[in-house]
Amino acid sequence: MRGLVTAAALFALNLVQSDPALSATAEDPWKALSFLEGTWDARTQSGSAGAQVSGTYTFKAELKHHVLARHSEPAACKGPKAFDCNHSDLLYVYQEAEGQPLRAIYLDNEGHVIHYAVSTPDSTTALFVSEASPSGPQFQLVYQLKDAVMSGKFQMRMPGQADWKSYLEWSGAKK
Repeated sequence: MRGLVTAAALFALNLVQSDPALSATAEDPWKALSFLEGTWDARTQSGSAGAQVSGTYTFKAELKHHVLARHSEPAACKGPKAFDCNHSDLLYVYQEAEGQPLRAIYLDNEGHVIHYAVSTPDSTTALFVSEASPSGPQFQLVYQLKDAVMSGKFQMRMPGQADWKSYLEWSGAKK
């Protein structure tokens, strides 16, 4: 019996050490998102929204680094009638309790609220994914830093679909 307990404990320890998502929770969960911090230029490149938007956004640690907040400032916007060029939003990344994975909440001036699970598949990518819904779209927000340029995508996937469709894609350098 003692051998079985020891084997189970070793298996669990090996699982935690080999899974970056689990081991990141035990360490400083904010370290994996530190590449986001700062003020970034943003210019849309594509997406089904059909809008041309430029501006800046800032990721900044707040509340004694218990929250990572993203604030955006649009500068110029041209889009179809259905696109809100006066759009404003907030994104707050938080941890509900020590040892828990990071979560995020998105709020905007159109009344949308999206709850995200947050992960970092690698050291320069942050992935925000909402829960799937049988009656509406699932959302994904991706930030990826490559060669000092931050690229972003806001994507949707309808129930029963496998592929994500980009609503907006943007990129820009750190200011």
